[in-house]
Amino acid sequence: MRVTIAHTLPLLLLCALPAPARAQAPAMDPATCPMHEQHMKEQKLDERGDAHMGFGHDRTTHHFLITETGGAIQVAANDPADSESRDQIRHHLAEIAGKFAAGDFSAPKAIHDRVLPGVPEMIAHKDSITWRYEEMKRGGQVVITTADPQALSAVHEFLQAQIADHRTGDATENHALLAPPPEPVKQ
Repeated sequence: MRVTIAHTLPLLLLCALPAPARAQAPAMDPATCPMHEQHMKEQKLDERGDAHMGFGHDRTTHHFLITETGGAIQVAANDPADSESRDQIRHHLAEIAGKFAAGDFSAPKAIHDRVLPGVPEMIAHKDSITWRYEEMKRGGQVVITTADPQALSAVHEFLQAQIADHRTGDATENHALLAPPPEPVKQ
């Protein structure tokens, strides 16, 4: 195909326009946004989380992992040089590991503004669940283990609710139940 000035002139004119002239999309009125209520719920959850956890959700990343024996709550500072967030994460996770082991789930209730699924069962089976805090390079994790099938189900429900509310995108199924990766092809 032969390119002529007739083909390239419209593109050149578009590129010559200032950026605001090219991208003038009308601002959406929050009152007419179909997702406004959901956005407000997410914003309130993030604000309560920042206040109760002691670190900013915008400076950190949460992961909630579901495993064959329980799962893990991981939090890391996004910036490796952000020692303030790292230290706040470590303090928070060490504290909640102890509270959860004692059956105290007041922090997630305050953050989520509700009792999360699985919490009543985890309290009832608290003696069969281990909550172990571990430091990580940019934060920490709480590793959750149990051999009690009812407690395991409750832990998974709790982590699934956390995944949904915090919008982490983590897998909501038991990783051990997922199909194993294919074997490498030998050449």
